Amino acid sequence: MKTFKSVQKYLKVLILLFLFVVNFFVWSSVFAQENQNKLKVAFLDVGQGDAIFIETPSGNQILIDGGADKKVLRELSKIMPFHDRSIDIVIISHPDKDHIGGLPSVFENYEISAFVEPGVGTDTDIYNILKNLVKKENSKIILARSNMVFNLDKNIFLKILFPDRDVSGMDTNDASVIAHLVYGNSEFLFTGDSPQKIEKYLVSLGGEKLNSDVLKIGHHGSKTSSSKSFVGFVSPEYAVISVGADNKYGHPNQEVINILNEFGVKILKTSESGTIIFETDGELLNLFQ
Repeated sequence: MKTFKSVQKYLKVLILLFLFVVNFFVWSSVFAQENQNKLKVAFLDVGQGDAIFIETPSGNQILIDGGADKKVLRELSKIMPFHDRSIDIVIISHPDKDHIGGLPSVFENYEISAFVEPGVGTDTDIYNILKNLVKKENSKIILARSNMVFNLDKNIFLKILFPDRDVSGMDTNDASVIAHLVYGNSEFLFTGDSPQKIEKYLVSLGGEKLNSDVLKIGHHGSKTSSSKSFVGFVSPEYAVISVGADNKYGHPNQEVINILNEFGVKILKTSESGTIIFETDGELLNLFQ
């Protein structure tokens, strides 16, 4: 009798477990269908640094920069499924530590298919470690150059606007990769730590082409970036400042805040909002904080 009751109890547990699994996959399917046309762009809260995660409707994933340390892993774990251990493309805007310091841990924990860089190097331990891990991973290495287009998904592409030359001898900030992400009528502009002289150069090439809904403010809101002319041509609805709370640099600079306010731009800071996520179907742009 005792054995029979034990079998009954065991069967009930199995049935409950089966129902839980079925329910999980049903709701996962419903959720996936609801989001099947959505592009996600997440500005990760990594303190004083940059890290931007992009996921297309079909699941292609791109990481632009990785912050200064392992905080990037914590943020990625919040927005990627626990079983997902691969990222299609990692792009570094430039090799300063606050942009690449967390990437060695990313390469150690995820499979990376392609690695995109501007072509400027630094003789630092963290950069050398990263380059060795890229080789070990056997990731495809791509030099970012203007007019290069990454077709990420149906009607979704990432276009490189800068560099347009060999930047191996340039200052690392000056060599920053500037990229334009487009999905239908929704557009994002990523600027790394690019300074005003590069912003001026891009405006001279055709400022109207810079127009975007979301602008990643250059150099964490330093006054060396985000000139009035550049912000005016981009004409963003949102400006995202990736910055650490109470940082020693005083970022973001009040001059930059004043310029953004002058144009009526909605200012978002990772130091205040944490990770900032946008989702769009190519028409409507939704913000999650």
